[in-house]
Amino acid sequence: MLLPMPVMDSLFLLAESREHPTHVGGLQLYRTPDGASPDYLSEAYHDLLTYTDISPTMRRRPVRSPLTLGQWAWEEDTDVELDYHVRLSALPSPGRVRELLELVSRLHGSLLDRHRPLWEFHLIEGLRDGRFATYVKVHHALMDGVSAVRTLSRGLTTDPSLPALPPWAPRRRTGDSPASSSGSSSSGSSSSGSSSSGSSSPLSAIPGLDSVRSLVRGAAEIATAPPALGKAILGMARDNGATSPFEAPRTMFNVSIGGARRFAGQSWSFPRIRAVAKAGGATVNDVAVAMCGGALRRYLLDQNALPAQSLVAMVPVSLRDASAGEGNVDGNAVGAILCDLATDQDDAGTRLARVSASTRSAKEMMRGMTVPEMLGLTSFLTGGLALAPIPGVGSRVRPPFNLVISNVPGSRETQYFNGAELLETYPLSIPADGQAVNITLTSYVDKIGFGIVGCRRTVPHLQRLLEYLEEALTDLEVSAGLA
Repeated sequence: MLLPMPVMDSLFLLAESREHPTHVGGLQLYRTPDGASPDYLSEAYHDLLTYTDISPTMRRRPVRSPLTLGQWAWEEDTDVELDYHVRLSALPSPGRVRELLELVSRLHGSLLDRHRPLWEFHLIEGLRDGRFATYVKVHHALMDGVSAVRTLSRGLTTDPSLPALPPWAPRRRTGDSPASSSGSSSSGSSSSGSSSSGSSSPLSAIPGLDSVRSLVRGAAEIATAPPALGKAILGMARDNGATSPFEAPRTMFNVSIGGARRFAGQSWSFPRIRAVAKAGGATVNDVAVAMCGGALRRYLLDQNALPAQSLVAMVPVSLRDASAGEGNVDGNAVGAILCDLATDQDDAGTRLARVSASTRSAKEMMRGMTVPEMLGLTSFLTGGLALAPIPGVGSRVRPPFNLVISNVPGSRETQYFNGAELLETYPLSIPADGQAVNITLTSYVDKIGFGIVGCRRTVPHLQRLLEYLEEALTDLEVSAGLA
Protein backbone atom coordinates (compact mmCIF):
# COMPACT_ATOMS: atom_id res chain seq x y z
CA MET A 1 0.00 0.00 0.00
CA LEU A 2 1.15 3.54 -0.76
CA LEU A 3 0.62 6.61 1.40
CA PRO A 4 0.74 10.13 -0.05
CA MET A 5 3.66 12.22 1.17
CA PRO A 6 2.86 15.87 1.96
CA VAL A 7 4.75 18.38 -0.16
CA MET A 8 6.59 19.86 2.84
CA ASP A 9 7.85 16.41 3.86
CA SER A 10 8.99 15.50 0.34
CA LEU A 11 11.08 18.68 0.12
CA PHE A 12 13.53 17.15 2.61
CA LEU A 13 14.08 14.25 0.22
CA LEU A 14 14.35 16.49 -2.83
CA ALA A 15 16.92 18.72 -1.11
CA GLU A 16 19.09 15.86 0.14
CA SER A 17 22.48 14.95 -1.35
CA ARG A 18 25.72 13.48 -0.07
CA GLU A 19 26.84 16.96 0.98
CA HIS A 20 23.45 17.79 2.50
CA PRO A 21 21.98 15.01 4.70
CA THR A 22 18.52 16.03 5.88
CA HIS A 23 17.98 13.93 8.98
CA VAL A 24 17.64 15.09 12.59
CA GLY A 25 19.06 13.28 15.58
CA GLY A 26 19.39 13.14 19.33
CA LEU A 27 22.18 12.16 21.75
CA GLN A 28 21.15 10.89 25.18
CA LEU A 29 23.44 10.14 28.13
CA TYR A 30 22.35 7.59 30.77
CA ARG A 31 23.62 6.45 34.17
CA THR A 32 23.91 2.67 34.31
CA PRO A 33 21.66 1.23 37.06
CA ASP A 34 23.27 0.37 40.38
CA GLY A 35 24.39 -3.24 40.48
CA ALA A 36 24.14 -3.68 36.71
CA SER A 37 26.30 -6.41 35.21
CA PRO A 38 29.25 -5.57 32.93
CA ASP A 39 27.12 -6.93 30.08
CA TYR A 40 24.21 -4.60 30.83
CA LEU A 41 24.28 -2.76 27.49
CA SER A 42 24.93 -5.87 25.42
CA GLU A 43 21.96 -7.55 27.09
CA ALA A 44 19.85 -4.42 26.50
CA TYR A 45 20.82 -4.48 22.82
CA HIS A 46 19.77 -8.10 22.34
CA ASP A 47 16.55 -7.40 24.24
CA LEU A 48 15.75 -4.50 21.90
CA LEU A 49 16.01 -6.82 18.92
CA THR A 50 13.05 -8.80 20.28
CA TYR A 51 10.74 -5.78 19.86
CA THR A 52 9.69 -6.80 16.36
CA ASP A 53 6.25 -5.19 16.58
CA ILE A 54 7.02 -1.98 14.71
CA SER A 55 4.69 1.00 14.33
CA PRO A 56 3.52 1.87 10.81
CA THR A 57 5.33 5.21 10.91
CA MET A 58 8.66 3.50 11.58
CA ARG A 59 8.05 1.03 8.73
CA ARG A 60 7.79 3.73 6.07
CA ARG A 61 10.32 3.95 3.27
CA PRO A 62 10.20 6.47 0.43
CA VAL A 63 9.26 5.43 -3.11
CA ARG A 64 8.71 7.24 -6.38
CA SER A 65 7.17 5.47 -9.37
CA PRO A 66 4.50 5.81 -12.11
CA LEU A 67 1.93 4.75 -9.51
CA THR A 68 2.78 7.86 -7.48
CA LEU A 69 2.73 10.06 -10.59
CA GLY A 70 6.46 10.60 -10.17
CA GLN A 71 6.02 12.13 -6.71
CA TRP A 72 7.48 10.85 -3.47
CA ALA A 73 5.18 8.58 -1.44
CA TRP A 74 5.54 6.23 1.51
CA GLU A 75 5.56 2.45 1.17
CA GLU A 76 5.32 0.06 4.10
CA ASP A 77 8.32 -2.21 4.63
CA THR A 78 6.87 -5.53 5.78
CA ASP A 79 10.27 -7.05 6.58
CA VAL A 80 12.24 -4.56 8.67
CA GLU A 81 15.74 -5.80 9.59
CA LEU A 82 16.04 -4.57 13.17
CA ASP A 83 19.68 -5.65 13.44
CA TYR A 84 20.43 -3.18 10.62
CA HIS A 85 18.59 -0.25 12.21
CA VAL A 86 19.61 -1.00 15.82
CA ARG A 87 23.37 -1.02 16.42
CA LEU A 88 25.75 -1.50 19.34
CA SER A 89 29.04 0.44 19.29
CA ALA A 90 31.94 0.92 21.71
CA LEU A 91 34.10 4.01 22.13
CA PRO A 92 37.88 3.78 21.77
CA SER A 93 40.05 4.35 24.83
CA PRO A 94 40.15 6.51 26.88
CA GLY A 95 36.36 6.79 26.52
CA ARG A 96 35.99 10.51 27.14
CA VAL A 97 33.08 12.68 26.05
CA ARG A 98 35.44 13.86 23.32
CA GLU A 99 35.48 10.38 21.76
CA LEU A 100 31.69 10.19 22.07
CA LEU A 101 31.21 13.49 20.23
CA GLU A 102 33.63 12.39 17.49
CA LEU A 103 31.62 9.20 16.94
CA VAL A 104 28.30 11.05 16.91
CA SER A 105 29.74 13.62 14.49
CA ARG A 106 30.60 10.83 12.04
CA LEU A 107 27.25 9.10 12.46
CA HIS A 108 25.37 12.35 11.87
CA GLY A 109 27.23 12.99 8.62
CA SER A 110 26.24 9.69 6.95
CA LEU A 111 23.09 9.33 4.83
CA LEU A 112 20.18 7.09 5.75
CA ASP A 113 19.46 4.24 3.33
CA ARG A 114 16.40 5.17 1.26
CA HIS A 115 15.68 1.51 0.49
CA ARG A 116 14.82 1.01 4.16
CA PRO A 117 12.74 2.88 6.76
CA LEU A 118 14.54 6.17 7.43
CA TRP A 119 15.82 5.77 11.00
CA GLU A 120 18.66 4.34 13.07
CA PHE A 121 19.11 3.67 16.81
CA HIS A 122 22.66 3.38 18.21
CA LEU A 123 23.63 2.12 21.67
CA ILE A 124 27.11 3.34 22.63
CA GLU A 125 29.22 1.90 25.47
CA GLY A 126 32.76 2.53 26.64
CA LEU A 127 32.47 5.86 28.46
CA ARG A 128 35.09 5.70 31.21
CA ASP A 129 32.77 7.08 33.89
CA GLY A 130 30.37 4.13 33.52
CA ARG A 131 27.67 5.99 31.64
CA PHE A 132 26.38 4.94 28.24
CA ALA A 133 24.74 6.81 25.38
CA THR A 134 22.15 6.41 22.68
CA TYR A 135 22.15 8.25 19.38
CA VAL A 136 18.97 8.25 17.32
CA LYS A 137 18.56 9.70 13.86
CA VAL A 138 15.43 9.97 11.74
CA HIS A 139 14.84 11.59 8.38
CA HIS A 140 13.16 15.01 8.47
CA ALA A 141 10.77 13.78 5.76
CA LEU A 142 9.42 11.27 8.28
CA MET A 143 9.02 13.64 11.23
CA ASP A 144 10.11 17.04 12.49
CA GLY A 145 12.14 17.73 15.62
CA VAL A 146 9.13 18.01 17.93
CA SER A 147 7.78 14.71 16.62
CA ALA A 148 11.16 13.00 16.99
CA VAL A 149 11.47 14.08 20.65
CA ARG A 150 7.95 12.82 21.37
CA THR A 151 8.63 9.52 19.64
CA LEU A 152 11.79 8.95 21.66
CA SER A 153 10.35 10.12 24.99
CA ARG A 154 7.04 8.29 24.94
CA GLY A 155 8.71 4.87 25.36
CA LEU A 156 10.79 5.93 28.37
CA THR A 157 9.33 5.59 31.85
CA THR A 158 9.23 7.80 34.93
CA ASP A 159 9.54 4.69 37.14
CA PRO A 160 12.95 2.98 37.02
CA SER A 161 11.36 -0.38 37.87
CA LEU A 162 9.29 -0.43 34.69
CA PRO A 163 10.61 -1.57 31.30
CA ALA A 164 10.88 1.02 28.54
CA LEU A 165 9.74 0.72 24.94
CA PRO A 166 12.04 1.52 22.01
CA PRO A 167 11.02 4.39 19.71
CA TRP A 168 9.96 2.03 16.91
CA ALA A 169 7.44 0.15 19.05
CA PRO A 170 3.72 0.94 18.72
CA ARG A 171 2.50 3.43 21.27
CA ARG A 172 1.05 1.95 24.45
CA ARG A 173 -2.71 1.93 24.55
CA THR A 174 -4.58 3.07 27.64
CA GLY A 175 -4.68 0.18 30.07
CA ASP A 176 -1.72 -1.66 28.55
CA SER A 177 1.02 -2.79 30.89
CA PRO A 178 4.49 -1.58 29.95
CA ALA A 179 5.52 -5.07 28.86
CA SER A 180 2.49 -5.67 26.64
CA SER A 181 4.18 -4.14 23.58
CA SER A 182 7.31 -6.30 23.75
CA GLY A 183 8.56 -8.43 20.93
CA SER A 184 5.94 -11.14 21.04
CA SER A 185 4.32 -10.16 17.76
CA SER A 186 5.48 -11.17 14.32
CA SER A 187 7.40 -8.63 12.29
CA GLY A 188 4.53 -8.06 9.95
CA SER A 189 1.77 -7.71 12.49
CA SER A 190 1.97 -3.96 13.12
CA SER A 191 0.72 -2.71 9.80
CA SER A 192 -2.68 -1.97 11.25
CA GLY A 193 -4.35 -1.22 14.54
CA SER A 194 -5.11 1.81 16.63
CA SER A 195 -2.15 1.48 18.96
CA SER A 196 0.30 3.00 16.51
CA SER A 197 1.15 6.65 16.36
CA GLY A 198 1.08 8.59 13.18
CA SER A 199 -0.73 5.92 11.17
CA SER A 200 -2.57 7.11 8.07
CA SER A 201 -5.30 5.67 5.92
CA PRO A 202 -3.92 4.13 2.69
CA LEU A 203 -4.50 5.53 -0.77
CA SER A 204 -7.73 4.57 -2.41
CA ALA A 205 -7.79 2.07 -5.25
CA ILE A 206 -7.25 4.91 -7.76
CA PRO A 207 -3.57 5.92 -7.56
CA GLY A 208 -3.07 9.56 -6.61
CA LEU A 209 -6.76 10.27 -5.92
CA ASP A 210 -6.25 11.23 -2.28
CA SER A 211 -3.27 13.39 -3.27
CA VAL A 212 -5.44 15.29 -5.74
CA ARG A 213 -8.11 15.79 -3.10
CA SER A 214 -5.49 17.07 -0.64
CA LEU A 215 -4.17 19.52 -3.22
CA VAL A 216 -7.66 20.81 -3.90
CA ARG A 217 -8.32 21.29 -0.19
CA GLY A 218 -4.94 22.97 0.26
CA ALA A 219 -5.50 25.29 -2.70
CA ALA A 220 -8.84 26.36 -1.25
CA GLU A 221 -7.16 27.23 2.07
CA ILE A 222 -4.18 29.00 0.50
CA ALA A 223 -6.51 31.07 -1.68
CA THR A 224 -7.44 32.99 1.47
CA ALA A 225 -3.81 33.59 2.40
CA PRO A 226 -2.63 36.47 0.14
CA PRO A 227 -4.54 39.28 1.92
CA ALA A 228 -3.19 38.16 5.30
CA LEU A 229 0.30 37.70 3.88
CA GLY A 230 0.22 41.12 2.25
CA LYS A 231 -0.88 42.67 5.52
CA ALA A 232 1.90 40.87 7.41
CA ILE A 233 4.58 41.86 4.88
CA LEU A 234 3.38 45.49 4.88
CA GLY A 235 3.44 45.46 8.67
CA MET A 236 6.98 44.08 8.58
CA ALA A 237 8.08 47.01 6.42
CA ARG A 238 6.48 49.52 8.83
CA ASP A 239 7.62 47.90 12.09
CA ASN A 240 11.11 49.00 13.12
CA GLY A 241 11.36 45.98 15.43
CA ALA A 242 10.60 43.46 12.69
CA THR A 243 13.39 41.57 10.95
CA SER A 244 12.94 41.16 7.22
CA PRO A 245 14.52 38.58 4.91
CA PHE A 246 17.75 39.49 3.11
CA GLU A 247 18.72 41.94 5.85
CA ALA A 248 21.34 39.47 7.11
CA PRO A 249 25.03 40.18 6.35
CA ARG A 250 27.24 37.65 4.61
CA THR A 251 29.32 35.65 7.11
CA MET A 252 31.69 32.68 7.16
CA PHE A 253 28.63 30.51 7.83
CA ASN A 254 26.87 31.45 4.59
CA VAL A 255 28.91 29.36 2.20
CA SER A 256 28.66 26.03 0.39
CA ILE A 257 29.24 23.09 2.73
CA GLY A 258 30.51 19.52 2.60
CA GLY A 259 28.90 16.39 4.00
CA ALA A 260 31.14 15.84 7.07
CA ARG A 261 29.80 17.14 10.38
CA ARG A 262 31.14 18.27 13.74
CA PHE A 263 28.94 18.21 16.86
CA ALA A 264 29.25 19.78 20.29
CA GLY A 265 26.74 19.77 23.15
CA GLN A 266 26.36 21.03 26.71
CA SER A 267 23.55 21.71 29.21
CA TRP A 268 22.77 24.79 31.25
CA SER A 269 20.62 25.22 34.33
CA PHE A 270 17.02 26.11 33.50
CA PRO A 271 16.66 28.14 36.76
CA ARG A 272 19.70 30.26 35.78
CA ILE A 273 18.21 31.09 32.40
CA ARG A 274 14.72 31.64 33.83
CA ALA A 275 16.09 34.09 36.43
CA VAL A 276 17.66 36.20 33.67
CA ALA A 277 14.40 36.10 31.72
CA LYS A 278 12.39 37.26 34.73
CA ALA A 279 14.81 40.08 35.50
CA GLY A 280 14.86 41.23 31.88
CA GLY A 281 11.14 40.96 31.16
CA ALA A 282 11.88 38.39 28.45
CA THR A 283 11.05 34.76 27.76
CA VAL A 284 13.32 31.82 28.49
CA ASN A 285 13.65 31.29 24.73
CA ASP A 286 14.69 34.94 24.30
CA VAL A 287 17.50 34.44 26.83
CA ALA A 288 18.65 31.24 25.10
CA VAL A 289 18.71 33.02 21.73
CA ALA A 290 20.57 35.98 23.28
CA MET A 291 23.13 33.48 24.66
CA CYS A 292 23.60 32.23 21.11
CA GLY A 293 24.01 35.80 19.85
CA GLY A 294 26.68 36.54 22.44
CA ALA A 295 28.53 33.28 21.74
CA LEU A 296 28.45 33.83 17.98
CA ARG A 297 29.78 37.37 18.41
CA ARG A 298 32.76 36.11 20.44
CA TYR A 299 33.40 33.23 18.01
CA LEU A 300 33.38 35.49 14.96
CA LEU A 301 35.63 38.00 16.72
CA ASP A 302 38.14 35.20 17.34
CA GLN A 303 37.97 34.29 13.65
CA ASN A 304 38.36 37.97 12.63
CA ALA A 305 35.07 37.51 10.79
CA LEU A 306 32.47 39.53 12.72
CA PRO A 307 30.43 41.68 10.31
CA ALA A 308 29.47 45.21 11.32
CA GLN A 309 25.80 44.36 10.85
CA SER A 310 23.94 42.05 13.23
CA LEU A 311 23.44 38.38 12.39
CA VAL A 312 19.87 37.17 11.83
CA ALA A 313 18.57 33.76 12.94
CA MET A 314 15.67 31.80 11.55
CA VAL A 315 13.71 30.41 14.51
CA PRO A 316 11.33 27.54 13.68
CA VAL A 317 7.85 27.66 15.23
CA SER A 318 5.86 24.48 15.69
CA LEU A 319 2.44 24.67 14.00
CA ARG A 320 1.37 21.30 15.39
CA ASP A 321 -2.10 21.60 16.90
CA ALA A 322 -1.72 21.04 20.62
CA SER A 323 -5.28 19.73 20.76
CA ALA A 324 -4.21 16.79 18.61
CA GLY A 325 -2.13 15.52 21.51
CA GLU A 326 0.74 13.13 20.90
CA GLY A 327 -1.18 10.72 18.72
CA ASN A 328 -0.10 12.32 15.47
CA VAL A 329 3.68 12.66 15.50
CA ASP A 330 4.69 11.93 11.93
CA GLY A 331 5.32 14.48 9.21
CA ASN A 332 6.22 18.15 9.51
CA ALA A 333 4.27 21.11 10.88
CA VAL A 334 6.78 23.92 11.14
CA GLY A 335 6.69 27.64 10.43
CA ALA A 336 9.43 30.21 10.99
CA ILE A 337 10.21 33.70 12.25
CA LEU A 338 13.34 35.82 11.82
CA CYS A 339 15.18 37.16 14.85
CA ASP A 340 17.80 39.90 15.24
CA LEU A 341 20.73 38.43 17.27
CA ALA A 342 22.27 41.84 18.06
CA THR A 343 25.79 40.54 17.42
CA ASP A 344 26.83 44.14 16.64
CA GLN A 345 26.13 44.98 20.29
CA ASP A 346 28.73 44.40 23.01
CA ASP A 347 26.34 44.95 25.95
CA ALA A 348 24.51 41.75 26.95
CA GLY A 349 21.47 43.53 28.39
CA THR A 350 20.94 45.56 25.23
CA ARG A 351 21.33 42.38 23.18
CA LEU A 352 18.59 40.62 25.17
CA ALA A 353 16.27 43.62 24.78
CA ARG A 354 16.75 43.60 21.01
CA VAL A 355 16.23 39.84 20.74
CA SER A 356 13.06 40.09 22.82
CA ALA A 357 11.70 42.99 20.74
CA SER A 358 12.43 41.09 17.53
CA THR A 359 10.66 37.89 18.61
CA ARG A 360 7.67 39.83 20.00
CA SER A 361 7.26 41.66 16.71
CA ALA A 362 7.44 38.41 14.71
CA LYS A 363 4.93 36.63 16.93
CA GLU A 364 2.55 39.57 16.76
CA MET A 365 2.78 39.46 12.98
CA MET A 366 1.70 35.79 13.02
CA ARG A 367 -1.08 36.26 15.55
CA GLY A 368 -4.47 35.27 14.16
CA MET A 369 -3.05 33.72 10.98
CA THR A 370 -4.17 30.30 9.78
CA VAL A 371 -1.66 27.48 9.26
CA PRO A 372 -1.63 27.94 5.44
CA GLU A 373 -1.04 31.67 5.94
CA MET A 374 1.82 31.01 8.37
CA LEU A 375 3.33 28.51 5.93
CA GLY A 376 3.05 31.12 3.18
CA LEU A 377 4.81 33.66 5.39
CA THR A 378 7.51 31.09 6.16
CA SER A 379 8.06 30.56 2.44
CA PHE A 380 8.43 34.32 1.98
CA LEU A 381 10.92 34.60 4.85
CA THR A 382 13.05 31.59 3.94
CA GLY A 383 12.58 31.19 0.20
CA GLY A 384 15.94 32.75 -0.55
CA LEU A 385 17.63 29.51 0.51
CA ALA A 386 16.66 28.10 -2.88
CA LEU A 387 19.11 30.56 -4.47
CA ALA A 388 22.15 29.21 -2.61
CA PRO A 389 22.79 26.14 -4.81
CA ILE A 390 22.51 28.12 -8.08
CA PRO A 391 26.05 28.77 -9.37
CA GLY A 392 26.99 32.43 -9.19
CA VAL A 393 23.71 33.53 -7.58
CA GLY A 394 24.08 32.56 -3.94
CA SER A 395 27.40 34.37 -3.67
CA ARG A 396 25.91 37.64 -4.94
CA VAL A 397 22.69 37.75 -2.95
CA ARG A 398 22.48 38.40 0.77
CA PRO A 399 21.38 35.33 2.74
CA PRO A 400 17.78 35.45 4.04
CA PHE A 401 19.28 34.67 7.47
CA ASN A 402 22.63 33.48 8.84
CA LEU A 403 21.74 30.33 10.77
CA VAL A 404 18.89 28.37 12.33
CA ILE A 405 18.29 28.39 16.11
CA SER A 406 15.45 26.14 17.23
CA ASN A 407 14.00 25.07 20.58
CA VAL A 408 12.32 21.69 21.04
CA PRO A 409 10.46 21.15 24.34
CA GLY A 410 11.31 17.99 26.26
CA SER A 411 10.15 16.18 29.39
CA ARG A 412 9.97 17.98 32.74
CA GLU A 413 10.10 14.62 34.56
CA THR A 414 13.14 12.40 35.09
CA GLN A 415 12.98 9.50 32.64
CA TYR A 416 14.45 6.01 32.61
CA PHE A 417 15.49 3.41 30.06
CA ASN A 418 15.18 -0.01 31.69
CA GLY A 419 16.33 1.34 35.05
CA ALA A 420 19.02 3.61 33.61
CA GLU A 421 18.44 7.28 34.44
CA LEU A 422 18.46 9.73 31.53
CA LEU A 423 20.93 12.45 32.56
CA GLU A 424 21.40 14.63 29.49
CA THR A 425 19.80 14.99 26.07
CA TYR A 426 21.14 16.95 23.11
CA PRO A 427 19.44 17.55 19.75
CA LEU A 428 21.24 17.45 16.40
CA SER A 429 19.74 19.18 13.38
CA ILE A 430 20.60 20.08 9.79
CA PRO A 431 23.23 22.48 8.45
CA ALA A 432 22.46 23.42 4.85
CA ASP A 433 24.15 24.96 1.84
CA GLY A 434 24.62 28.59 2.82
CA GLN A 435 23.86 27.71 6.46
CA ALA A 436 27.00 25.98 7.77
CA VAL A 437 26.01 25.90 11.45
CA ASN A 438 22.80 24.97 13.28
CA ILE A 439 21.98 25.39 16.98
CA THR A 440 19.11 23.42 18.51
CA LEU A 441 17.98 23.44 22.13
CA THR A 442 15.87 21.01 24.11
CA SER A 443 14.66 21.17 27.70
CA TYR A 444 14.85 18.25 30.11
CA VAL A 445 13.83 18.43 33.80
CA ASP A 446 15.82 21.47 35.08
CA LYS A 447 18.27 21.80 32.19
CA ILE A 448 18.41 23.14 28.65
CA GLY A 449 20.70 21.21 26.33
CA PHE A 450 22.35 23.08 23.45
CA GLY A 451 23.28 20.93 20.44
CA ILE A 452 25.52 22.60 17.84
CA VAL A 453 26.10 20.97 14.45
CA GLY A 454 28.40 22.47 11.85
CA CYS A 455 30.11 21.70 8.59
CA ARG A 456 33.44 20.14 9.56
CA ARG A 457 35.29 21.90 6.73
CA THR A 458 34.01 25.46 7.13
CA VAL A 459 33.36 25.89 10.89
CA PRO A 460 36.68 25.36 12.74
CA HIS A 461 36.90 24.89 16.52
CA LEU A 462 33.14 24.49 16.81
CA GLN A 463 33.42 23.35 20.43
CA ARG A 464 34.56 26.83 21.46
CA LEU A 465 30.97 27.99 21.08
CA LEU A 466 30.16 26.03 24.27
CA GLU A 467 32.68 28.10 26.26
CA TYR A 468 31.30 31.27 24.73
CA LEU A 469 27.71 30.29 25.58
CA GLU A 470 28.70 30.12 29.27
CA GLU A 471 30.39 33.53 29.00
CA ALA A 472 27.29 34.95 27.32
CA LEU A 473 25.01 33.68 30.10
CA THR A 474 27.34 35.06 32.76
CA ASP A 475 27.31 38.46 31.00
CA LEU A 476 23.50 38.39 30.97
CA GLU A 477 23.45 37.60 34.70
CA VAL A 478 25.80 40.49 35.43
CA SER A 479 23.70 42.84 33.30
CA ALA A 480 20.56 41.75 35.18
CA GLY A 481 22.23 42.25 38.59
CA LEU A 482 22.18 38.53 39.36
CA ALA A 483 25.96 38.08 39.66
